Amino acid sequence: MVKTAVVLAGGKGTRLAAAFPHTAKPMVPIAGKPVLQHLIETYSAQGIERFFITIGHLGEQIQAHFGDGSAYGVTIAYLLEDEPLGTAGALPLLKEQLTDSFWVFYGDTLSDVDLSRMEAFHVSKRAQATLFVHPNDHPYDSDLVDLDATGRIRAVFGKPHPEGVDRANCVNAALYLFEPELLDAIPSGVSTDFGRDLFPAWAGSYRLFGYSSPEYIKDMGKPERHAQVEAALVSGKIAARNLDHPQRAIFLDRDGVINIDTDLIKDPDEFTLYPFAGPAIRRINQSPYLSVVVTNQSVVARGLTDEAGVDRIHARMDRLLAEDGAFVDALYYCPHHPHGGFPEERPEYKIACTCRKPSPGMLLAAAERFNIDLEESWLIGDSPRDIEAGKAAGVKTIRVKTGHGDVPGPEPDFWAENLESAVARIFTTTSQTS
Repeated sequence: MVKTAVVLAGGKGTRLAAAFPHTAKPMVPIAGKPVLQHLIETYSAQGIERFFITIGHLGEQIQAHFGDGSAYGVTIAYLLEDEPLGTAGALPLLKEQLTDSFWVFYGDTLSDVDLSRMEAFHVSKRAQATLFVHPNDHPYDSDLVDLDATGRIRAVFGKPHPEGVDRANCVNAALYLFEPELLDAIPSGVSTDFGRDLFPAWAGSYRLFGYSSPEYIKDMGKPERHAQVEAALVSGKIAARNLDHPQRAIFLDRDGVINIDTDLIKDPDEFTLYPFAGPAIRRINQSPYLSVVVTNQSVVARGLTDEAGVDRIHARMDRLLAEDGAFVDALYYCPHHPHGGFPEERPEYKIACTCRKPSPGMLLAAAERFNIDLEESWLIGDSPRDIEAGKAAGVKTIRVKTGHGDVPGPEPDFWAENLESAVARIFTTTSQTS
């Protein structure tokens, strides 16, 4: 296990200064305890033994509070930045100490991530750097990461983003795992930023991967975010989202549930979001449930578009949902179709697979990836295939009357008019049984 971490704690925290004057940003309290203390306690419990903390403005407060780390069962060393060096510029100064893999945390961020899962991903990809990524409710003012099907980073797009451009809601969440050879690629003694300067350039030259997870991570650098983070901590939401704990999910079909089903959507301009979809999914986002889309997309097998084309459609979906402050935690689609006879069909996709609904393969894959308790989860769909897949996976099912809701099929556990009322039904049922 990787047992060394660098914590970037030299920021001034100007946006929080009015609420917490004369307080180093990492020392701002969350539920009565400095945010940096939450970080050290959370991750020392997972096996991190050695912390290097970069300090600058009011850094003496951090040193006075944490000392050498012995009170927290760890060792702590400090690197004072006489001049601000950005998020990355100080790391080359630690080159002699960082001889093995190491984590990078931001000192103003509260999180609870199962590091063992992220590390296993990093090792399996032979990555030189792995970035923790996730969707959020404000991708338009976040640094976005473009991943290929294996999770390798193809590009990084810094904020702000051009209006109306479709990009997947995949946000750099400011938690990294590095191999030490990348220290040679950081300019020494020069103010340098990971998101602005390094990651966009490294994407084409190094083995950078994105580890996507719905676990909680949020910076509290603004007054409103401070209140949100504190509420999430007090409610237990932050700890509950760690994937070491079983999760609950609401699986969503796409066409006919989230968007109008115009039959074989092959272009983003053919995608029309139902007006109730964004608010309904935002309600899921604000609940203990994960939102996971599972959709058959035979347009690939039929040769009407390719997988890159499906990705473009889903980038449009992400942008439209973000306009309502909503996002999906994960998306699975099946590109296959077992039957032949279509003019442009692609033979390599004409197979009998385990992912195409009514098979439960996509649900089972998500359950394994996110430690989902299927018995405590739901599926919302409009077609008989959706209900069959949900029953095969062992989740409770709701069939909506939009899309193909009038096609005869197996009886679901519940019926609903649309996605909005289906989500309301889930929360009503859950509150009655809890």
